[in-house]
Parts: sequence; structure tokens; C-alpha cells
Amino acid sequence: MIWVDTVVQGVLLGGLYALFAAGLSLVFGIMRLVNLAHGDMIVAAAFLILLLVQGLGLNPFLAALLAAPAMFAFGWLLQRFILNRVLGKDILPPLLVTFGLSVALQNGMLEAFSADSRRIPIGPLESASVSLGGITVGVMPLLTFGSAVAVIVVLNQIFYRTALGRAFRATSDDPVTASLMGINPRGIFAMATGLAMVVVTIAALYLGMRSNFDPSIGPARLIYAFEAVIIGGLGSLWGTLAGGIIIGVAQTLGAAINPEWQILAGHIAFLVVLVIRPRGLFPRALD
Repeated sequence: MIWVDTVVQGVLLGGLYALFAAGLSLVFGIMRLVNLAHGDMIVAAAFLILLLVQGLGLNPFLAALLAAPAMFAFGWLLQRFILNRVLGKDILPPLLVTFGLSVALQNGMLEAFSADSRRIPIGPLESASVSLGGITVGVMPLLTFGSAVAVIVVLNQIFYRTALGRAFRATSDDPVTASLMGINPRGIFAMATGLAMVVVTIAALYLGMRSNFDPSIGPARLIYAFEAVIIGGLGSLWGTLAGGIIIGVAQTLGAAINPEWQILAGHIAFLVVLVIRPRGLFPRALD
């Protein structure tokens, strides 16, 4: 039963990693852009939610609801006026720009909030748990996993059931042809990045409620997100969830054997999948 509990905890942890990775997968799937500042954006959104909670006395979920439009606007403006200028066949300019943005965000947050570790307060919910048979799981991990599944379901509904989704797919397949059909690729890319920032806000909410955070942890969140995306298959949203679960289960199993092996076990799982399936488990377009 101990190992069953360990696996369950790993699956639930994978939901958090899937939230980290969903926005990254979304942006890559549409415009083939790897955002090296993605982890720092998650941390920045967590600080924004914390400011709303402390400054206005809001419930964290309500604070995230208010932060989401601000993050959408940030993503839209960033893509529209900066990232669109460097997109092209050469992948180096976007990497350099997003790397510079990562450095700027880290230093800006360090100046604004210091290096002190913070946490979004959630009261009794932090220690609440439920019993599932012989296994006790926390309410917060369950909410995290449920939110990850809901986010992926909603994103898939947007892609396959809406006009915006058709524009996303058309622009991803062939921006030139899409523009001839009246679609503005730059505007579509901006909408995609804005939508990714809404997902980032949700990831930031659960990051801040479940663990401490500080301005320097963004790159580590990026690594988890990147590994989940690669394991699942570039651009595959359901694959991203599978990738997050694999990393989460590997980490909890590693920690059960030796606490020092937790992080290493996740990286080893990533390498094993990469050796067996270099293109990931579900190498397809946004699905």
C-alpha cells in the first residue's frame, strides 16, 4: 500500500508539472517558439497573486481571477511588439530575446521583492485531506490535478470547437496561406501567447499555494515544464499531462528509495523516455 500511495502522490504532483508545461506546449505548438522566460513568468504571476492577496485581502482563487487578464495583456503585448519581430526560420533570435527577458524578470523581482521566500496563504485548505480507500491525499494536490485536466480539456475545446482554434491550427500549419485567407498571423500569435499567460497564472496559483517561491526558482520550473513537453511530444497537450505524470511519479519513487534521489529520478526518467522515443510519447500537432 505504501508504494501505491507513492505512485498516487506522484500522479498528483504530475498535475502541477503539467500546468507548468501547458503554456509552453501551447506556444510551441502554434508558433514553434521555445520561451526560456516561461518559468520566470510563472514566478512573476505568483508574486502578482500574492500582492493582490496581501494588498486587497482577497481569496487566492479570486486574486488569480483578477491577475489572469493582466497576464493575458502582458503576453499579448510581449508577442505583438517584441517576439513577433524575431520569429522566423532562425530559432536563435527568439531564444536570445526570451533568455534576456528571463534575466530581466529575475533581477526585477529580486529588486522588488528581495530574495526572501514567499508563499500564498490558503488557511485550512493547506492541510486538508481526504481518504480514498486506504490512501490519504491532500485536497490541494487533488485540486491541482483536476485543474490541470480541466485546463487541457478547455484548450482542446478551443482548438477544435472554435473559430479561434481553426485560426490557430491554420496559422501553425502555414502562416503565409493563412494570411491569404484573411488571418493575421501576428495577431493570432499574440492571442496564443496571451492565452498561454492565462495558463501560467493558473500554474502560478498552485505553485504559490503548495510551496515557497522566490525570484530565483523560475529556471527550475522551466526545466520541469520543458521535460514534460518533450516526454509528451512537442505540441501535444494530452502528452504534456502524461509527461508531467511520468516526472512526478519518478520523483516520488526516487524520494521513497532515497530522499536525495527525488530530483535526479525525474531527470533520469526524462532521459530514458528520450532514448526510447526521441520525439516523445505522442509526437503530433496540438492534440
